[in-house]
Amino acid sequence: MTEALPTATGALRQTRGFARLWAASTASAFGTYVTVLALQVIVVDVLDGDAVDVGLVNAARWAPYLLLGLLAGVLVDRVRRRPVLVATDLLSAVALATIPVLAATGHLAVGWLVVLMAVFGLCTLVGDAAFQSFVPRVVPTGLLGPAHARLDQSDAVAQASGPALAGGLISVLGAPVAVLVDAVSYLTSAVLLATVRVDEPRTGPRATGRLRGVGAEIADGLRWVYRHPTLRPLALSTHAWFACSAIAGAVMTPFALRTLHLNPTTLGLALAAAGVGALVGASFAVRLGDRLGAGRVIIGARVGTGLAWSLMAAAPLLLPAGPPVGVWGGGRAWVLFAVGQLLLGLCMGSENTNEMAYRQTATPDRLQGRMNATMRSVNRAMIVVAAPLGGLLGDALGYGWALVVAGSALVLTALVTLGSRLRGARLGDPQTQGGNPEVR
Repeated sequence: MTEALPTATGALRQTRGFARLWAASTASAFGTYVTVLALQVIVVDVLDGDAVDVGLVNAARWAPYLLLGLLAGVLVDRVRRRPVLVATDLLSAVALATIPVLAATGHLAVGWLVVLMAVFGLCTLVGDAAFQSFVPRVVPTGLLGPAHARLDQSDAVAQASGPALAGGLISVLGAPVAVLVDAVSYLTSAVLLATVRVDEPRTGPRATGRLRGVGAEIADGLRWVYRHPTLRPLALSTHAWFACSAIAGAVMTPFALRTLHLNPTTLGLALAAAGVGALVGASFAVRLGDRLGAGRVIIGARVGTGLAWSLMAAAPLLLPAGPPVGVWGGGRAWVLFAVGQLLLGLCMGSENTNEMAYRQTATPDRLQGRMNATMRSVNRAMIVVAAPLGGLLGDALGYGWALVVAGSALVLTALVTLGSRLRGARLGDPQTQGGNPEVR
């Protein structure tokens, strides 16, 4: 085991195009974590919104997945994927740069954020489907696990430093201006991806500008995911994860700012702990998958994620009596919140590498776009529905109780998958060789 990782690292370095692909992913990841915090601070502090407003902005970002997600998968399988990636990165940069422009002219409002996040979400929808389907064209199948570990590690570094950087930028420049960092990161990603050298077929096997056959191609993608003996329970469990995460995400920032009395800087530092955890989790993800199996790692990580949210919900128990004093606001409560973020990152870092590698090795190239778009579309549809509900739940029961509900639901759904074939899933098992005969 100790010899496998250096060998994989050397092979990845020799893989044409992976270094630039990795650099492009890292650049956009750094900016994304700045925007995630900046947008929520804009809604809560700049625009004086509530948890429902946070939920609406979050839902708008993912609404295109609900409306056009399956069609995007067909598009990606019909065309070359690199040009799609470059175009969506450029359009994302324009959408994000519009936010500080509106703020500077005094026109920024929740409604405009909803519109811009919908445009940004459409670019993310197509770009993510193309990226996930592009990786197997750049990286050999046997190196997909180590490749995703490298991508997750750089993402974790961005997650660790991005929120802290965002907190500092927001405090000094203001939240709207901080979003410009993400716009620049997308421009950088577009340039890097445009220079990746890879042999791609000019068009897919059914490439055409017409809509004829789209329904049948969408149905192929749906059958592949939901009739596959291990992808089906994986997909259903992942859908539940996104629904619960949307509830938690809608209340997380109001909970930290209003219940724990954190400021943008201390909130950013707490969120950075999740990045540290994700880096550690991604670093050991391949070894854990080899030893325990990808399925067991995924299930265990999702149980841990639910427990992490419940741990954060307990942070108010450590709040000092009286009004918050000093820059740290919540004192020991901040520490417990940060520990919960650390556990959250550990679980996500170890899970994602195994999930992505298993999905991509189990799916032939002709179905990569539709498989990825199918799973991501339903996942994001969960956010569209659950994010506003999370805001309502937080306003009705309290932000902490909303976190407990989300965490408990995720633990329950993860435990249910122990009875499925996902529990025994491993990279290289028979389910990742060949395909599902019902879809052929």
